[in-house]
Amino acid sequence: MVQHRNTFMVLSDAVGEPFGSAEEAWFWSVQAQDAKAAGARIAAGRGLVQRPCEPGDVLCAVDRLYRRRLLIRDHLHVLVHYGRRLMAPDPARHREQRAHTLWQEAFDRLRPVLREKGIVQ
Repeated sequence: MVQHRNTFMVLSDAVGEPFGSAEEAWFWSVQAQDAKAAGARIAAGRGLVQRPCEPGDVLCAVDRLYRRRLLIRDHLHVLVHYGRRLMAPDPARHREQRAHTLWQEAFDRLRPVLREKGIVQ
């Protein structure tokens, strides 16, 4: 909303299409953050699909969980590493079993937060 002389004007009624899963929202946020770090200018409403949040909203949710000690550094490491690879750890691969467990734990904690905010269906 924008306020002009004691009147309010709604800029957009479009809420945006929620993500199908918390993992999808995470991959989108990581890609946007990497693009921003590479010099891309991120502007709301410019994507093919309108979303109900900004990429930073998902990152802030993860940060809040970390600050509340519901996520530990190992969770963050796995989220970032596999987020950049755009794939979840494969439990069938011996070297990814611990990462898979951490990934599941992280999303078990993150999913309800993103649903409550309307970011995930």
